[in-house]
Amino acid sequence: MAEISAAAVKALREQTGQGMMECKKALKEVGGDVQAAKDLLRKKGLATADRKSARATSEGLIAIKAASDGTSAAMAELRCETDFCARNEVFRSMAQRVAELASQAPTGNTEITEAMKAAAQEALARIGENMHCARAVKITGEHVGTYLHHNGKVGVIVAVDGPVDEQTLADLCMHVAFADPIGVTTADIPAELVAREREIAKAQAMESRKPPPIVEKIVEGKVGKFLAANALLEQPFVRDDKRKVKDVLGEAKVTAFARFAVGQ
Repeated sequence: MAEISAAAVKALREQTGQGMMECKKALKEVGGDVQAAKDLLRKKGLATADRKSARATSEGLIAIKAASDGTSAAMAELRCETDFCARNEVFRSMAQRVAELASQAPTGNTEITEAMKAAAQEALARIGENMHCARAVKITGEHVGTYLHHNGKVGVIVAVDGPVDEQTLADLCMHVAFADPIGVTTADIPAELVAREREIAKAQAMESRKPPPIVEKIVEGKVGKFLAANALLEQPFVRDDKRKVKDVLGEAKVTAFARFAVGQ
């Protein structure tokens, strides 16, 4: 049997974050080959993941990777079991790596690739908590801005075409984070949501026993308020609630946006 050097054990510990005895045992099993031992520990990490897959992953982080030219950005939601894990540097580094992988994907909702899964599994092997990439997206445009809340739990990407300065774009991203719009315009709000609000408004209005024409006006008024409250361009701007977002943007057009919040 090959002699297992202290240097080899140290190297494997640094690469995997596993304990000294686990590293020494893995090296013995593969005859001292550090890379083979690393692969073996990863396989054991995958087995651990299988056992822990039923554990709830209600905590996590949002990670964003923006292109240097400001024309695209990718965002990923990484989930884990505890906030302690979410604040771990290994988990945070893994989350950023997954966002970088998403930035290499085509525009739109990103398929969770094997490389993304492998990054999460490697972090799992070092931390020991169940974790995974819940979703990812990439957005492109003439001007793409991003926002990441200080706790890492909410992230936003917004694409705008037309004249817009950096500060307005940054403020718009922050607006989306806090106002949580459903669509850019009222036409973008899903018909099933509008229908549900209409039914609720109708049931409430009929309780008043007013004449049908009055009930219809009440319903349309409530639906109109719902649409305005959830369409980005119709919302009061977070920096100046006396102006709507569309007034702040002027000729610039929001072409796409995404908002991720951990667990939502």
